[in-house]
Amino acid sequence: MVEAKRCLIIGLGQIGAGYDIDSGPDGGIYTHARSIALHPSFELVGGVDPLESQRQRFQVRYGVEAFESIGLAMRSLQPEIVVIATPAELHLRHVEQVLAVNTPEIIICEKPLALSEAQGAELVRRCEEAGVALFVNFIRRSEPGAIEVRRRIEAGEIAAPLKGSFWYSKGLFNNGSHFINLLQYWLGAIKEHAVLDEGRHWAGCDPEPDVRIVFDRGSVVVQAAWEEAFSFYGGELLSHSGRLAYRNGGSLIEWQGLSRDENFTGYSVLSAQVENIHNDMDRYQWHVYEQLSHFLADEPSELCSGREALATLRVVAAIAGRYRNEI
Repeated sequence: MVEAKRCLIIGLGQIGAGYDIDSGPDGGIYTHARSIALHPSFELVGGVDPLESQRQRFQVRYGVEAFESIGLAMRSLQPEIVVIATPAELHLRHVEQVLAVNTPEIIICEKPLALSEAQGAELVRRCEEAGVALFVNFIRRSEPGAIEVRRRIEAGEIAAPLKGSFWYSKGLFNNGSHFINLLQYWLGAIKEHAVLDEGRHWAGCDPEPDVRIVFDRGSVVVQAAWEEAFSFYGGELLSHSGRLAYRNGGSLIEWQGLSRDENFTGYSVLSAQVENIHNDMDRYQWHVYEQLSHFLADEPSELCSGREALATLRVVAAIAGRYRNEI
């Protein structure tokens, strides 16, 4: 049996450890800490956070040491995998601090990769020069339902070109990037984009425009909703072969094929039968680590690489460039 890889988490907030810290054995798996602790291919050896309350909560829950200093944690634990679960504006600095001590095999960075293309490119360069495999935690492309959608598109079962609309809220960098990255995963490279409505800024800093994006396999209008009213993430894609609905952030994925119109000869309509494509969003973070285990076994993996995340960031930053020169 392959020995479990030693993992250190830098940033013990919500995605690092908080979302599911009180979950029972059958609860959801939404954080890096719970995923690593439960997955047989990985061993959680420690955490880093500047807040004593975060460190204490983590230590009590997982029984491993939490440090205030990245350098001390890296020297003490010698992790093979480092998770950077800190705010995006700190990602490059924290990767530099990690690499200044020693070189892990893998770094998993939270999304977005950075808040400017220049910082993102520098982060990717640092990891490549150090020989570190870099992945970015765009969770949806590791989830089984999204993987099945990609398979159907590539097989032509969901025929291209596709055309659709998607909704996000809570900022283009923070949440809109999730869906742009997912659509790149399904529809291929972005060829062009145009801002339809500049919208506002979430929390005064993260732009929320409506944008039309053209991909290799179709085009999608991505629109901003109002997070303060309710969270709303998802959308639909139309194909010559039917309709795909991606609802509730991906917890419901539906496919409608075609049938003959019973009333009008020669016409087709969407079938009354709706197929629910199996998904497992209640364990979305687990599936990231399952895909990472495939990578470690030299098997195909659906993780988002640093280069792929940089392509997403390049588009998001270009859109945001209409508002200011630097985010």
